[in-house]
Amino acid sequence: MTEQKFDDAKAEAFGDRLMDMLNLGSLALMTSVGHRTGLFDSMAGLAPSTSEQITEAAGLNERYVREWLGAMLTGGFVEYDAGSKTYSLPQEHAALLTRGAAPDNIAAFAQYIPLLGGVEDGIVDAFKNGGGVPYSGFPRFQEVMAEDSGQTVVPAILSHILPLTDGLVQRLESGIDVLDVGCGAGRALNIMAGQFPNSRFKGSDISEEGLELGRAEAAKRGLTNLKFETGDATDLGFSEEFDFITTFDAVHDQAAPDKVLESIAKALRKDGLYLMQDIKASSEVQNNIDHPVGPFLYTISVMHCMTVSLAVGGKGLGTMWGRELALKMLGEAGFANVEVKQLEHDFQNEYFLSTK
Repeated sequence: MTEQKFDDAKAEAFGDRLMDMLNLGSLALMTSVGHRTGLFDSMAGLAPSTSEQITEAAGLNERYVREWLGAMLTGGFVEYDAGSKTYSLPQEHAALLTRGAAPDNIAAFAQYIPLLGGVEDGIVDAFKNGGGVPYSGFPRFQEVMAEDSGQTVVPAILSHILPLTDGLVQRLESGIDVLDVGCGAGRALNIMAGQFPNSRFKGSDISEEGLELGRAEAAKRGLTNLKFETGDATDLGFSEEFDFITTFDAVHDQAAPDKVLESIAKALRKDGLYLMQDIKASSEVQNNIDHPVGPFLYTISVMHCMTVSLAVGGKGLGTMWGRELALKMLGEAGFANVEVKQLEHDFQNEYFLSTK
């Protein structure tokens, strides 16, 4: 066997990348903190300010804010004037870090990093012994997912997603029966129910935490055409009762996704439409090498989507189950016609439009 020569340049380049990883991983944590505490939002509305002034505007503790600013400065997020000891958030950065910048607010997605890090012990145990970490191991997941959905699905539901199918908006205006499976906090449902008062909407999910958030929002909006019910997605208990069924990022982490799709097909009327929004990826790992957020999505898969399924003896499809497998499973579930569409502004998702 020919001994390969050790490539010093290759090792040095990889070492530099690992150092970048440590810095960027740390900045992800601080970005989540900046989002959750409102620091980015506060700084976006301020002239160059001292740490004391920023603290007062945000209503926080100055010592923590000052140290956070150190991370943000050395990480290139904020700018600093040593003479006046003032910090500022450039408007170009605020355009990607503040709640007002949604759906371009990357800071909201940074919350996944500490959330997933919190279950590392359980994941390491699963690597050794199998099984997984159940939904109950993720106390903030519904909250973060609701905000995620609020940035991706909700802003586009009326303007881009529903118009993907010709005539769907008109049918909703006239009045049809709609079911959202795995609805979570029901943000998309609340938007649709408010926009289409002649249609009847129902949300189904196993998480009471999410359903309570949905009910509270519906009550706040005064909606009478929307109901939320606890339900088993593998056996919805409906037979040809809905004209339009949706799932938003909800199939791949199911314990029995094949049964879920079969149950949805059974619940759909013969002339109905099933819209499945799921992650844009390939089932073949080599096709995802150039995916713009491939490492992030595979990490979410290991730390949440795959493990919550395996925790209950499920298939563990994972976040990156991919278009090829999705099409195969939709066909096996009874959907004879499936069209896959993409939205120009949404690099992360695909929309599967299926009929029986």
